[in-house]
Amino acid sequence: MRHNKKFNHLGRKTAHRKAMLANMASSLIQHKRITTTVAKAKALRMYVEPLITKSKKDSTHSRRVVFSYLQDKEAVSELFREVAAKIAERPGGYTRILKTGNRLGDNAEMCIIELVDYNETMLAAKEEAAAPKKRRSRRGGAKKATTAAKTEVATDKVEVVEDVKPVEETEAKAEETTTEEPKSENTDSAEEKKEE
Repeated sequence: MRHNKKFNHLGRKTAHRKAMLANMASSLIQHKRITTTVAKAKALRMYVEPLITKSKKDSTHSRRVVFSYLQDKEAVSELFREVAAKIAERPGGYTRILKTGNRLGDNAEMCIIELVDYNETMLAAKEEAAAPKKRRSRRGGAKKATTAAKTEVATDKVEVVEDVKPVEETEAKAEETTTEEPKSENTDSAEEKKEE
């Protein structure tokens, strides 16, 4: 019986399992996301997250410990140089598993495992969701305040427009209105003469 034994052996002997997890961890660090089965992704998450936590403290000892797990110099340097700087404030939970359906050949559950801080689309969506939403009231108290503010802005705009008008244009308009009125009086007087 396997009571209280939570470690998944993945159907492999120890050496094979360690080599496979080391290779998958190196690929995850270098490519930031990989596609695999759900069982392997869950085992990989248990394997790689302590290594990412170790990378927060950049010392010779922590580099050697991480190298003993990964056995890949390029992955270790990438982890300590780029990944550690990006996840510095995150207190754990560095990976995300996104299920993608079943594999055609053997119907195994497939997923994408990725580093959380490198998914740009989800980060953008999170920022949009974090923007404060306006609460709506049935009373409309907020509407009155906003309409009052809009009317103040509108009156300011009108005053600015009046200040911008040149003096010559206003004088020309005044002359046009004065010349048009006498014409209408002349036409009225001419019509009265004809009637007489």
